[in-house]
Amino acid sequence: MPARDRLLALVVAVVWGLNFPAIHLSLEQFPPFFLVALRFALVAVPTLLLVPRPGVPWRWVVGYGLGFGVLQFVFLYVAMDTGMPTGLASLVLQSSAPFTVVLAGLLLRERLTGRQAAGVALAVAGLAGIAVHRAGLDGGATLLPVLLTLCGGLGWALGNLCNRQARPARPFRLMLWMTVVPPLPMLALSLATEGPARIGASLTTLGTERGLLALAGLLFTVVVATLLGSGIWTALMSRHPSGTVAPFSMLVPVVGTASSWLFFGERLPLVEVACGALVVAGVLYGSRPPRAYPAAEGVPAQVTRSAAA
Repeated sequence: MPARDRLLALVVAVVWGLNFPAIHLSLEQFPPFFLVALRFALVAVPTLLLVPRPGVPWRWVVGYGLGFGVLQFVFLYVAMDTGMPTGLASLVLQSSAPFTVVLAGLLLRERLTGRQAAGVALAVAGLAGIAVHRAGLDGGATLLPVLLTLCGGLGWALGNLCNRQARPARPFRLMLWMTVVPPLPMLALSLATEGPARIGASLTTLGTERGLLALAGLLFTVVVATLLGSGIWTALMSRHPSGTVAPFSMLVPVVGTASSWLFFGERLPLVEVACGALVVAGVLYGSRPPRAYPAAEGVPAQVTRSAAA
């Protein structure tokens, strides 16, 4: 991956890390399923009116929208609404990276290098350590939000694979049209489970301090995290193998945990910090480019690089 694209992947990690405090603020005001519907509807409506179709098979648009837009955020928002700490959510959701690498190898026959396999193993070990620790807290009650967040990571991974298979000529259009999928099913789910009264109360109290903070969080989520972050991510996934791009998402919790500590005073137990360090180590190791060897005398450099690969 070129240095420019690696820098873009780091920008996405920062944006998505800051998005977790923004989601926390929004969930203080809106029910989780309604918030998912609202988040994507704000992008979907102008997309339907103004943006040409992305020119890829509809199955990949729908699959991307269901995986990235519905499954990921249903499980993530419910987990955070039921007690998942903001910083920890940003960490556990990065299970999408090992899920993506493994599923790409199994379903898309993408080659998994030894370095990537070792990076995935480190990340999985860190995530497993967090799950085991949470299972021992409060009689296991704190484990359910972790499991829900892992399900969100699996949904994100499935969306990544559909994005990769679509191979759009205009990746940003695909990202915009993906947002057309979640609003209606999420609104129906919200009406059925959260009820019109709860939805109405969240909309009629937007003039309060909590409501204004929720709107600010929603604005960040829609404009910065979805349009900017997801737009860059979609472009990177269309240009590079899934196993090369996905591990960068594991850097999100560094920003998410730090910003949650700064804004909300959240502190993670030392054992979870150590397990999180394993996750970050996994992405750093797994995403390193192969070592470049100097060309031997009389041997073209291209041949040497091919042998190193």
